[in-house]
Amino acid sequence: MGDQNQQSRKATGVWALAASQHGVVTRRQLLELGLSAKAIKHRLARGRLHPVHQGVYAVGRPELTQKARWMAAVLACGPGAALSDESAAAPYGIREVRARRGIEVTVPPNQIRARPGIIVHRRTLLPAHVGEFDRIPVTSPAQTLVHLAGRLRFGQLEAAVNEADKLRLVDPETLRATLDQLPREVGIAPLRAMLDRHTFVLTRSELERRFLPLVRRAGLPLPLTGQCVNGFEVDFNWPNLGLVVETDGLRYHRTPAQQVRDRLRDQQHTAAGLTPLRFTHWQVAREASYVVATLKAVGRRLRKRLDEGSGPR
Repeated sequence: MGDQNQQSRKATGVWALAASQHGVVTRRQLLELGLSAKAIKHRLARGRLHPVHQGVYAVGRPELTQKARWMAAVLACGPGAALSDESAAAPYGIREVRARRGIEVTVPPNQIRARPGIIVHRRTLLPAHVGEFDRIPVTSPAQTLVHLAGRLRFGQLEAAVNEADKLRLVDPETLRATLDQLPREVGIAPLRAMLDRHTFVLTRSELERRFLPLVRRAGLPLPLTGQCVNGFEVDFNWPNLGLVVETDGLRYHRTPAQQVRDRLRDQQHTAAGLTPLRFTHWQVAREASYVVATLKAVGRRLRKRLDEGSGPR
């Protein structure tokens, strides 16, 4: 009777552990629960355990959910392992699950462990940037975006950051600050460059100092600044041409209320017969040629309209 009770307790322990790990367990865990190597072999022969990876088994039935496959891959890679890269982006919802050679897992640099069906990355992960998703060890959203940045095109990376922000996983300002705390790796530079394009802000005086020479290069007269037009204060105004220029540089994402207000401004300027233009601070500071070309083209069109007698009055 004592042996039966002991076996029952062990079986209960195995099922409880499997339930907490999406139906998978490791050989080491089974041994720690008191099962012998012979007992494990017996359960494999009887179909109570099913091999998934070396030293990792599905309990009860061989079919695995996606979460079970993720958990099994992490368990197969040993202590300190975490789901990472696109395999971490999938459960967060940052990017769709895509067919790849295998599940991606990051392990400590000193760990030499290869597993069929698993893509192993050896990197240093700070404890603060490893968490859990439904009990599966996974890199943090910020760390995951860094890993993705090393392989995604600019537009894909921007979409991933947008999605992480929309899902309230990490906002771009927090993400940008986090990059300075992470160990150096390939994805940090492109991610920092992408974020800087959208969070870059000039002071009012610096903005004018950089923008006005671009106006001269475009062949336009100097604008009036800080004027109220159609009930809104505008950054730069050419009343004779009917041109107003606004510059954005407050945040990566403006709030919905700010976006509505921006559209309302542009709509009211257009309804009044004006031409509204909008540049970012980054464009003024780092994409001067584009700004000059745009101002030149718009200025040419507005002068032609004036010459034809249909300009602003």
